[in-house]
Amino acid sequence: MAAKQPPPLMKKHSQTDLVSRLKTRKILGVGGEDDDGEVHRSKISQVLGNEIKFAVREPLGLRVWQFVSAVLFSAIAVMALAFPEQLYDAVFDGVEVTSKTPIRLYGGALLSISLIMWNALYTAEKVIIRWTLLTEACYFGVQFVVVTATLAETGLVSLGTLLLLVSRLLFMVISINYYYQVGRKPKKV
Repeated sequence: MAAKQPPPLMKKHSQTDLVSRLKTRKILGVGGEDDDGEVHRSKISQVLGNEIKFAVREPLGLRVWQFVSAVLFSAIAVMALAFPEQLYDAVFDGVEVTSKTPIRLYGGALLSISLIMWNALYTAEKVIIRWTLLTEACYFGVQFVVVTATLAETGLVSLGTLLLLVSRLLFMVISINYYYQVGRKPKKV
């Protein structure tokens, strides 16, 4: 007795039929444009969303600015903690330090902010980047006001304080600029 061969598997023509495939995709709800104008290739990408739309288009030089800010905050914090008299003397020439405690507290606060800056350097989340830039801008603005008020009280103006004031204004403008650039709506491509 010869063993009967099973009939050859029949290839389904509906998968190769273009019209049938389009009907299947239409029933699944994929392949067409959604409300945002995006075309999803599969139901999974439609449900999970497109990660490209959440990616931040970073302005030119943003990461360099974040790195420079983190280094600056860290360096000044270490200097305020370790050498408070020298830091005070560099900014306010000729004025004697009455207490090191406020300068060291300032260094501790700067060190805390610098840790936030270092962590923001490695994130891709738009909200975190914007908050750190806003924190920088507020810090530079407050420091500008405090140094200006101190100069008005003491009447001592030196090259160090003028450089500090100009640099704080410049840093504040740069941080606010990046803050608004990161917050802009991306253009559809």
